[in-house]
Amino acid sequence: MHDAEQFQIDLGCDSDDLALHFNPRFHDDTDGAVLVCNSKTDGCWGDEKREIHNPLQRGADVKIVLKLVGDVFEVELPDGQEVRFPNRVGMDVISYIRIRGDIKLTCFKIC
Repeated sequence: MHDAEQFQIDLGCDSDDLALHFNPRFHDDTDGAVLVCNSKTDGCWGDEKREIHNPLQRGADVKIVLKLVGDVFEVELPDGQEVRFPNRVGMDVISYIRIRGDIKLTCFKIC
């Protein structure tokens, strides 16, 4: 979407317990275009991790790969950029996935 503001991908066991909240923002009031990662336990957010370099472009097709490798989530983005975020809650089974916001999802695959 050419006027996209943000979208999010949440992985966890429910909306109150998220091992990974991945939230690219195209216009953040503080940092402009930024990638935000966080976790949530019992409805309480942890400390945000903010990556100032956001390679995603409004309206562009993109492939995002999310992996849980040991105790770290790896998010592979265009141009070879990778964001690493710790599995703070120690979740080893993901049973909840939510994708919402300014995104048109054309393909989704779980391996």
